Amino acid sequence: MSLTDAVTGKTYTISNEIKGKALVLIFHSTNCPFAKMYEKRIIDLRTRFQNLGVSFALVNPDPKPEHQNADMMRSHVDATDLNMSYLMDVEQVWAKAFKITKIPEIVIITPNSGSPSIVYRGAIDNNAQVESSVTEKYVERAINQVLKGEKPSPEQVRAVGCNVRSF
Repeated sequence: MSLTDAVTGKTYTISNEIKGKALVLIFHSTNCPFAKMYEKRIIDLRTRFQNLGVSFALVNPDPKPEHQNADMMRSHVDATDLNMSYLMDVEQVWAKAFKITKIPEIVIITPNSGSPSIVYRGAIDNNAQVESSVTEKYVERAINQVLKGEKPSPEQVRAVGCNVRSF
């Protein structure tokens, strides 16, 4: 499975990009208000964990062609300081393969002896709207567990956000 990175124009595959300890895929759309509410937290996660062997990429599963504009996506990454690949999942191949239902929704993949495996899927934390009221940081906990060589617990938490439309 490969997608085009709107930032670099290059082909992005999980097998080529899963280096180090883990790859965090963030299903995102510039048209989803929930995704925008989480951008500061996403930047914080990337900043804290990228030098510890964790890679990050945004994946846009929005099927509308006007929402899959590479220039617009690249500009958004630059303007928000997200500073990561932004993959164009126009036909929702990855969204369907990873059973993504909401934006934003996270998938954490580990190399697992050359055979990548999903170790976490779901919500970033337990409060999309008010960051100061977050009491459960699911993705942060899962990444820390992966870095310790542990299996994330919980492995899945229902994501809240915009529905992924597959029509």
